[in-house]
Amino acid sequence: MSDLSLNQAIDNIYTSIKANNEELDLHIAALKAAMTKEGAKEAVFEPAKLAQSNRQGRKIMQAYFKKKGVAVAFSA
Repeated sequence: MSDLSLNQAIDNIYTSIKANNEELDLHIAALKAAMTKEGAKEAVFEPAKLAQSNRQGRKIMQAYFKKKGVAVAFSA
């Protein structure tokens, strides 16, 4: 999974979230590897594609990803 591009890894996260967080930790690890490979400091997600796009949902997502070592930002 470490051969994924950053965009592919983010798309896999969206898919996992829509599938009730199935294999989310695995996809976060792949995202972290893609970020390292591409030199990205944070992963940028679109709030409209999230299951909970409100502020509370975004903060929960940021906190969970931070525990896994991934900085998360949201597009405007």
